[in-house]
This record gives sequence, structure tokens and C-alpha cells, in this order.
Amino acid sequence: MNEKTNLADSAYLQLKRDITSGAFKPDDKLLMSHLRDRYEIGTGPMREALSRLVAEHLVTAASQRGFRVAAMSTEELHDIYFARASLEAMIAELAVQKGDDSWEASVIASAHTLSRVEEVENAEQMLSLWDSRHKAFHNAIASGCGSNKLMELRTTMLDQAERYRQLWLRHTVFSPEALADKRNEHKMLIETLLSRDTKKVRTLVFEHMMNPIPIIEDILQEQGLAG
Repeated sequence: MNEKTNLADSAYLQLKRDITSGAFKPDDKLLMSHLRDRYEIGTGPMREALSRLVAEHLVTAASQRGFRVAAMSTEELHDIYFARASLEAMIAELAVQKGDDSWEASVIASAHTLSRVEEVENAEQMLSLWDSRHKAFHNAIASGCGSNKLMELRTTMLDQAERYRQLWLRHTVFSPEALADKRNEHKMLIETLLSRDTKKVRTLVFEHMMNPIPIIEDILQEQGLAG
């Protein structure tokens, strides 16, 4: 891997993080001069990074108008979350069918780790820790499905949802009531997974993945982001 590729990868990861976290807002113009200064990376690697993000529908490119952060909308929210929930439910059903004792143990261990998240130095660290452990918990469930291609597709869908998911995440982690509700959902989910009731698992996982939609819709409206 040459230096240009390394720089392009670095630019891609940093810019993607800033878009999904909300540092750049929908429809913000992404000026090359500003990006070069912000990330201290040259024009070539930055253009490559932007092209990759265009392919992922996080950035738009228009002739003579340059690059902008892609808009957000309630229509896209519903489309992405329905597709993601359907995929996640199918993967969870397969995991219940195929998962062995070590899979069960990993799910239980990751759930325990998630439940032990406590406030650290500051709220942002709390957010980051809960987010990483929450993703690890759901990844542990999905890992039992036995399909690398489904896991790759799952990652793609998570990337597509991430901007919307970050809005929900801040609402949940910074609200004791919302966090308590989520803990109860996870407890019920674990019990259902361990019961090996595939039909119930598929239904429950689908509902669990769709639950954030009303919260995200309200936030989009409040922030004037709903298209």
C-alpha cells in the first residue's frame, strides 16, 4: 500500500466520521481548501475520499457546484431502517439456527459488558463507550449466522444508517429513561435468543431495529433536517 493510498484512506475515514457524527451538516458545501486544511491532506487523496463517499451516498457531487454533504429525509430514514431491520432479523434467525454454545457465550458476555457501561470522564466518552459496546453486542448476535457475505452486507447497511443512528444514539445515551428502556429490550432479546424460538427472534429483532424511527423523525423535524 503506497503513501497516496494511505492518505486517501485516512481522509476517507476522518471525513466519514465527521459527516456521520454531525460535524458537517446535510447540504454543507465541502470546499477542497477547507478540507485540505482541516485534515492536512492534499487534493488528490481528498478527491479520492470524496468519490468513495459519493458512492456511499454520504456526499453528492454536482457539475460546477462541487461536493456537498448529502441531504437527509424521513423517506430515506424509513427505507434504510426497513432494509436494515429486515436483514438483521434474517441474520439473527440464522444465528439462532446455527449458533453453538460458544456463540451463546459470546452473546451473553457482550450483553454483560454493555450493561456495565458507567459514566467515565465525560459525556462524550460515555457515548463512545456505549456505542462501541452496543455494536459489539449486536455483532455477537449476527456472527452466528455463518455467512461472510451476509455480514459484509450488514456492515454496508450499518454504514448507510449511521448518520440517522447517531441522532438516536445521543438521545438514548443521554436520557436515563431511554437507556433503561433499551436495557429492557436487550434483556428480552437475549432471553428470546437463548430460547431458540426462531420465529419470535425474527419478529423481535425486526421490531428492535425499527424502534428508533419515531425518535429520529422527531429529531429531524426539530433540527430542520427532514426533507
